[in-house]
Amino acid sequence: MSIGVLALVAVLPIVLALVLMVGMRWPATKAMPVAWLVTALGAVLAWQLPAGYVAALTVQGFVTAIGILIIVFGAILILYTLQYSGGMETIQCGFQGISRDRRVQAIIIGYMFAAFIEGAAGFGTPAALAAPLLLSLGFPPLAAAVMCLVFNSFPVTFGAVGTPVVLGLKFLKDLVEAAVVSGVAGVNFTSMESFNLLVGQWATLMHLPMIFILPIFTLGFITRFFGPNRSWTDGFKAWKFCIFAAVSFTIPYMIFAWFVGPEFPALIGGLVGIGILIFGAKKGFCVPEDTWDFGPHDKWEPEWTGSIAPDEKAEFKAHMSQFRAWVPYILIGLILVLTRIPELGLKGILAGQKVSFTDILGYQGVDASIAYLYLPGTIPFMLVAVMTIFIHGMSGANAKRAWTESIAKMKNPTIALFFAVALVSIFRGSGVGNELLNPNAYPSMPLAMAKTVAAMVGNAWPMFASFVGGLGAFITGSNTVSDLLFAEFQWGVATTLELPRQIIVAAQAVGGAMGNMVCIHNIVAACAVVGLSGMEGQILKKTVWPFLLYGTVVGIVASLLSFVFFPHLF
Repeated sequence: MSIGVLALVAVLPIVLALVLMVGMRWPATKAMPVAWLVTALGAVLAWQLPAGYVAALTVQGFVTAIGILIIVFGAILILYTLQYSGGMETIQCGFQGISRDRRVQAIIIGYMFAAFIEGAAGFGTPAALAAPLLLSLGFPPLAAAVMCLVFNSFPVTFGAVGTPVVLGLKFLKDLVEAAVVSGVAGVNFTSMESFNLLVGQWATLMHLPMIFILPIFTLGFITRFFGPNRSWTDGFKAWKFCIFAAVSFTIPYMIFAWFVGPEFPALIGGLVGIGILIFGAKKGFCVPEDTWDFGPHDKWEPEWTGSIAPDEKAEFKAHMSQFRAWVPYILIGLILVLTRIPELGLKGILAGQKVSFTDILGYQGVDASIAYLYLPGTIPFMLVAVMTIFIHGMSGANAKRAWTESIAKMKNPTIALFFAVALVSIFRGSGVGNELLNPNAYPSMPLAMAKTVAAMVGNAWPMFASFVGGLGAFITGSNTVSDLLFAEFQWGVATTLELPRQIIVAAQAVGGAMGNMVCIHNIVAACAVVGLSGMEGQILKKTVWPFLLYGTVVGIVASLLSFVFFPHLF
């Protein structure tokens, strides 16, 4: 069977998932199992892999998914714990007193606070948390959802304590080690850890222009479509505050990405940035002279407001001091730092505690493991959630409600992620180098696609690489799963075209981040929390434009970096 036909078989489940979720509006809980089934059939019928081996790969995917779901659960648990402790309302109360200019509120909450939440939790929690916060301050629900989805992009590569890089690129380990041993041209990394560090470094350079452009563009976009004057200029007038925010975030973001690793850039950038930004806003630093608002509610268009109408006179009550309310997030940041720096010794201890599965269903090399204490969902998320019960003086009933609702929220992510990650596992395992399992010695599904695409696009690939990552996030709802799905594909294209692998993989990681703007899962979640269920199409029509802008800028930067730093490969 030709590579072209194999590539068509490999791309079929992806196209099918796209059609089912976008065209037919199926939820991922139904679409991903169907896509997995088509992938499994393709593996058996086209690749001629044994059905038992495909089943083993599926189980391997399920185990990997459990690790991701532990992180998701921990992130949701922190959110509900703070809601029922009164900590979240206290934080909302503090935000309300900083400024009444909607542009300033949008940058502090949608841009900076959400970046911190992404760095600490990820997996859709920033939009689900920041959008209702903006709604409660008086933003039109549609505007709040669009803004939070668009801003949930630049920090996502390093979201959930670097999970998209650390976990998302895990399947590249053998390829990275092989490239190091063989001395491939353009390889300036020595291990998987150093490769991850390089990917993070290049990714920051690709994100960098949009960290400055995005807040200005988004404010202009919002004032153009939701402002009383329908003017881009109203938003652009806040450009100084946008630049101030971008600088406040970027400096710690870059320092940690370049000198520490992929776990902390978004978390520390958001945490340090929000402190600087709030202090500056209270002092009036770079704040626009005029105070901008959306205008009277009776002048809003009907589609702006869903089932939850914002209250023009919304007021929040402080149930505790601001410091006490923020203690759980401070603890999360502190514990993550202490457990992620190798020199402190805790990283090795926690990472060494694993539940391992070797030779699953008797197939040699099909292994999986869960480092249950090293996953941020366990330490610090669950740990801090328990500590918050005592720090915030929660009642037993409220603590129980937080845990009960968090568990209930896991049903749909569990179904979708189990089959999405199982699909990824079959994708990567389809190219096994064993003639008994792979009698035709076919390349893996991602590599089959890579060779076909490489032949079509050539050295222009850096311009398009990020859009593949965006497609993966759009389909799977996760930057991490997008990287699991397409990292080997991107490596294969880079290898075939002799492009710098670390830059192309970085473009994949950045693309998976920008894909959160158009990700169906995130859009559905954001719509649900602001009362816009059924309006997903309206939001997607608006977020696709900043998505295309982001991808174009990233493509230009990736192309320039590839040519400037690796000219000998061209």
